[in-house]
Amino acid sequence: MYVITVLIWGSTWFAIEFQLGVVEPEVSIVYRYLAAAFILFIYCKIKNLPLIFNLKSHQWFALMGLLMFCLNYILAYRAQIYITSALSAIAFSAMLWMNIINARLMFGIRAGTRTYIGALLGMLGIVVLFGPQVSSVSLSDGVFFGSLLAVTGALMASFGNMASQAAQKSKLPVVQSNAWSMLYGGMFTGVLALALGHPFAFEATPGYVISLAYLTVFGSVVAFGAYLTLLGRIGAHKAGYATVMFPVVALGFSMAFEGLSLNIWIIGGFLLVLAGNVMVLRIGSGD
Repeated sequence: MYVITVLIWGSTWFAIEFQLGVVEPEVSIVYRYLAAAFILFIYCKIKNLPLIFNLKSHQWFALMGLLMFCLNYILAYRAQIYITSALSAIAFSAMLWMNIINARLMFGIRAGTRTYIGALLGMLGIVVLFGPQVSSVSLSDGVFFGSLLAVTGALMASFGNMASQAAQKSKLPVVQSNAWSMLYGGMFTGVLALALGHPFAFEATPGYVISLAYLTVFGSVVAFGAYLTLLGRIGAHKAGYATVMFPVVALGFSMAFEGLSLNIWIIGGFLLVLAGNVMVLRIGSGD
């Protein structure tokens, strides 16, 4: 499950690039998650998995949908208008230390001093990564704005992780939870798209259609199933370590297809994020 999550989500940052252009990001997210929900509902019917839940369960589904499948992805898609997919993925890896802090605040899960030091290394890595852009431009600059969107998206995803962990502790099954949550997420995003006046256009090109299919089937149905199952079994601290490796895969795609050139800031920032997150995992698992 860990390998599946890392390989798929590390590559989805590149696939999202093909979603940007003709179709507004929010509209693409609606297509992605309504289609993913449809696939999961069909799967549940084939496997005779129960789909009827009480109101309290649907409140969890709606919360997960809002955080993980609506706000998180709106911010992530919008971020990639301004910054490369590799930089977005590196910023998103900060979700590991966000998970640690949120788990402490929401569930009382304590982490040792060295764990918090590791988390601070991750935050420092993000600052170093975007240091040149932040130090030389104003708040209106596209790169700084894109990085801010990406980090905020990671925060929404972390809150969604907490909601998912709480839902699984309440014995809600992962597959059906994902089906309902993706449906709610797609609907919430659709309402927002309509409120913003976005036309529900569709780009009938190979790049858009293939990337949408990949993001729907693999990036949503398969990867979220694997990751959230891990989350319920081993907790946010360990499952969140998968985010450390997303930038490794994304960097490879960005260098191969986007012309990204390595520099001292990217290398230094990435190494700090990686070292901090690995430290969090190693120390946190024994706390």
